[in-house]
Amino acid sequence: MDAFPTGTSRRTLVAATAASAGALALTACGRDNGSGGGSGDGDGDGDTSGTGVRPGEELAALADVPVGEPTFARTESGGEAFLYRSDETTVTAYGAACTHQGCAVQPAGDELRCPCHGSVFEAATGEVVSGPATRPLPAVRVKIEDDRVVAE
Repeated sequence: MDAFPTGTSRRTLVAATAASAGALALTACGRDNGSGGGSGDGDGDGDTSGTGVRPGEELAALADVPVGEPTFARTESGGEAFLYRSDETTVTAYGAACTHQGCAVQPAGDELRCPCHGSVFEAATGEVVSGPATRPLPAVRVKIEDDRVVAE
């Protein structure tokens, strides 16, 4: 007696099982933070960087961003970015999700590293140092306003 449904070959069943497993594996690699990923398309709420950071939101007090070190920031609305202060008057910001598959990057000296697949980005520029990511981290426009770093 055949264990497969009528008309289903062993080859068809194996192919379908492999396809399902592959789809599950790809889903598991992504980051589910409710933001829809880091595509850079924005989400209709004023965020144009795909990071969830909205214009006018405070990211950090300037004093909390040391020169030459990436600093993680989360806004009240849940947007996430890394700030980088290159000197006393210059701060840049980049999305905190790897552009490969959305895992949260982590600071490592003057770099941001993806613990999921090993991509490395320059903390000062968001540019890819090594892949598998091929796109830089999305830039978040910021300005120094009084003693605060605020999204533009």
